[in-house]
Amino acid sequence: MCQLLGMNCNAPTDVTFSFRGFAQRGGNTDQHADGWGIAFFEGHQTEQDDDKGLRHFVDHQSACSSPVAELISRYPIKSRNVISHIRKATQGRVALENCHPFVRELWGRYWVFAHNGDLKDFTPRLHGSFKPVGATDSERAFCWVMQELAKSHAGVPSVKELSITLRELAAHIAAYGTFNFLLSNGQALWAHASTKADSQRLYYVERKHPFAHATLSDEDVSINFADHTNATDRVAMVVSAPLTTDEVWTAFSPGALLVFEGGALSSA
Repeated sequence: MCQLLGMNCNAPTDVTFSFRGFAQRGGNTDQHADGWGIAFFEGHQTEQDDDKGLRHFVDHQSACSSPVAELISRYPIKSRNVISHIRKATQGRVALENCHPFVRELWGRYWVFAHNGDLKDFTPRLHGSFKPVGATDSERAFCWVMQELAKSHAGVPSVKELSITLRELAAHIAAYGTFNFLLSNGQALWAHASTKADSQRLYYVERKHPFAHATLSDEDVSINFADHTNATDRVAMVVSAPLTTDEVWTAFSPGALLVFEGGALSSA
């Protein structure tokens, strides 16, 4: 299975510490060596609705040895919404076009999606602008989600309205197999977990004042977040397996679609 990493914040924040540990799972501390990718939403420093810009990096090399991953682990790109993925191929060859996260445009915004799982016999009819480029079940599912969102709403709906529609769509796809995913359009981060198996779960942690010390699970590296944050900062992290050994990570319930806004779990 693949692994996911998502970050949602109330102020532009870099993900270098968390990504450094996450990348080690791409062929070093774990076997997810069939490619990786990461996407950062960027925009106005104070207005989150303006986060329409996107930096998108993918590589078919393993994350632990990729020069591009090494760059990302040292380059403090600041973003309010980040999605990253390390791949263990189940459908589709090891190639750039099959690396997550995938990107599509809808309603004048970029949408970013990454999936962990394996969908059997999910072959929906796709039309219009949303067709897969690669050969993965993941990109096929993303295209269908985008297609159905476009059919359900005339323009960009509220986060709450999007969450209602996404819960219905996620439940439909989850009937075909494991469907853990991260999705963002720069306004919020949606995360869905479809199983309770330890190897296929999602976990989240909310970091806020007073910020504490944290140590990576996959590398002997620590950080004191208090030295790098303000009292008003809030950061939510979502991962397939806890990244740190000294933070309390909360497991998703099976079938849950959670929404993170402004660095915190939302009621949407």
